[in-house]
Amino acid sequence: MDFIEVTLKVDAAFADILTAELGELGFDAFVETEDGFSAYIEEEQYSEAALQETLQRYAGQVQVTYAVQKIERQNWNEEWERNFEALFIGGQVSVRASFHPRPEEAKFDIVINPKMSFGTGHHETTTLMIENQLTVDHRGKRVLDMGCGTGILAIMAGELGAAELVAVDIEDWTVENARENAELNNYGQIDVRLGGVETVAAENPFDIILANINRNVLLEDMPAYKAVLKPEGWLLLSGFYTEDLPILQQKAEGLGLQYQSHRVKNNWVSAIFHAR
Repeated sequence: MDFIEVTLKVDAAFADILTAELGELGFDAFVETEDGFSAYIEEEQYSEAALQETLQRYAGQVQVTYAVQKIERQNWNEEWERNFEALFIGGQVSVRASFHPRPEEAKFDIVINPKMSFGTGHHETTTLMIENQLTVDHRGKRVLDMGCGTGILAIMAGELGAAELVAVDIEDWTVENARENAELNNYGQIDVRLGGVETVAAENPFDIILANINRNVLLEDMPAYKAVLKPEGWLLLSGFYTEDLPILQQKAEGLGLQYQSHRVKNNWVSAIFHAR
């Protein structure tokens, strides 16, 4: 049986939503690209009409373009490997799939098999978050990864010496994939939960909170983050553009979170805030 590849160009803020929608149509593998993602489905399950109907529901909310091509089954592994390139972040962190060899020069090595989840490190926001994590002391800390995707940031926190790790996502298939990747990297102790910020509302406070989501969710949930962040704790945010930074800074400052620094890549931002 052959496969259909659908490559979509879409704003990252809607990529997770469309990934979930396509998952409902039977697409079962997704790969991030610079300007969206590619989705894969067995040929006999593919319906052009169903795809167009799904995308039409978001007309007026987001601009989406796509291209379709058939991939012969014998070329599937080659196609997957072609799309999933190993990364080296911050001169220290290797992010690779299980079929890539470990780079000898890597101080930290993370293996991610993404399946249907985002967070392979290829998107600017994930890279920026990891670069910012490298500047924050995680040793012995209690860390929360909100909107965890593949679990890559929680795994990175473990690599940096975090003692307790909680990861949360709203999609059940994402939670499953995060658990698989945690086990793959020998971090089976990561507490991966299904739900939103309410799942940690009654928690003991965290030393570090990581949230790579989107501007609107960050603005809505920031008070909840602050409520479970220890005094002198760190909040690392991403999933928004440079023009969104001032409004996020204003919101954070109003909650007693002091802006420390930010990084930019292709207009995407990751910022660090410190609880006073």
